[in-house]
Amino acid sequence: MAMMKSVTRRGHKTAQKNQQQSAIVNRRASFDYSLSDKLIVGLQLTGAETKAARLNHVSLKGAYVVPKLNQRTGRNELFLINSSFTLSNNAPRGSGQSRTTVDTSPRRILASRREIDRLCDSKQSGMTIVPLRLLTSGRYVKLEIALGRGKKQYDKRDSIRKRDSAREVGKLVKSYRV
Repeated sequence: MAMMKSVTRRGHKTAQKNQQQSAIVNRRASFDYSLSDKLIVGLQLTGAETKAARLNHVSLKGAYVVPKLNQRTGRNELFLINSSFTLSNNAPRGSGQSRTTVDTSPRRILASRREIDRLCDSKQSGMTIVPLRLLTSGRYVKLEIALGRGKKQYDKRDSIRKRDSAREVGKLVKSYRV
């Protein structure tokens, strides 16, 4: 008797679990900034933006977080600036309209008052608030942010040198195992 290979069906539970583990990552953040305090916060999104996030149609490249004063309450709020969400329209195929639009409008970050005040104080002292990852695995869409200080050019060269040497050591270890 021949053994049959197991194939996961479309929509099967294991296939859905593997799909949900994805996160949108800002790969330039750790290269351009020396990061310190990390924090996971919420994000106020519309339905179309949430759908784009779950389909990984989001880019955090060049995105940053800024505090803005709310005129009504007199308190600071945090906003995610320059993140691009590719939203899909319901335009018919032959209509000549674009089926997708890229939205880079600011999005409000949901965090506790204590966290917002601490981040605003750090921002005043010269730190930058950088988005690291957009987490879409759970019920809510969350954003991981960190405080960072911009690296100088020589710091970036040093991190490239360390990364290349670690890659060479990994190749040597791998070749000795075989």
